[in-house]
Amino acid sequence: MGYGMITKNAEETILAGEKLAKKLKPGDIIALSGNLGSGKTTFTKGIGKGLGVKNPRRINSPTFVLIKEYNGKIPLYHIDLYRLDGLKEIENLAVEEYIYGKGVTVIEWAEKMKFALPKKHISVRFKVKGGDRREVAIEDLRD
Repeated sequence: MGYGMITKNAEETILAGEKLAKKLKPGDIIALSGNLGSGKTTFTKGIGKGLGVKNPRRINSPTFVLIKEYNGKIPLYHIDLYRLDGLKEIENLAVEEYIYGKGVTVIEWAEKMKFALPKKHISVRFKVKGGDRREVAIEDLRD
């Protein structure tokens, strides 16, 4: 099942992430893809908000640390693969420990591990439509 939307600003992108979070459960994986600055981290702030993370606005891209954990009603594991080049580097990151953990895992630049992603995940693709407008396409592959 899939659907798409256009968000007009960061607040609407956060709201879209928050709405998705209401449907998530431990073990869910959200694979985010899109160009730099297309809204992936902003959307993740909304997921954090929906999962009950304290101060979700403090969620930022884990580009340099690669993985950040946030406590909420359900833990949020935020992974950023931007700086990694090959599947070997991704495997060395031990992503499986998070993917098969007790929380929700959000993976930015998930296209870098598309062959290693579990089949059951939620794919979210972002496109910049000019200014602050974003096209957000969500495909739920969990069933």
